[in-house]
Amino acid sequence: MRPKKTRWIKCAPGERCFKPRCKPLSRCDGVYLSLDEFEAMRLACLEGLKQVDAAKLMNISRPTFSRILTSAQRKIADGLVNIKAIRIEGGCCEVNGRKVK
Repeated sequence: MRPKKTRWIKCAPGERCFKPRCKPLSRCDGVYLSLDEFEAMRLACLEGLKQVDAAKLMNISRPTFSRILTSAQRKIADGLVNIKAIRIEGGCCEVNGRKVK
């Protein structure tokens, strides 16, 4: 398997976990959103960029961006519909030239 290409993100999220108010975190199942999935959602849904433009900003191809975005949307929908915590972590990303954990 080919190693993943480093993806560029503008900034790391301030919050890393969003949980339902109706359950304590210890009783919540969770979905894990990677930092590149978070950035794809930000660029496409919040900033309203076209996939080709967002892909260039992340230093990836448009088809790869599409796969990342679809994965993020599916995970967020699962978290909202099934009342799960949404955690943001991981991914091979760099913010302004420095590695993100």
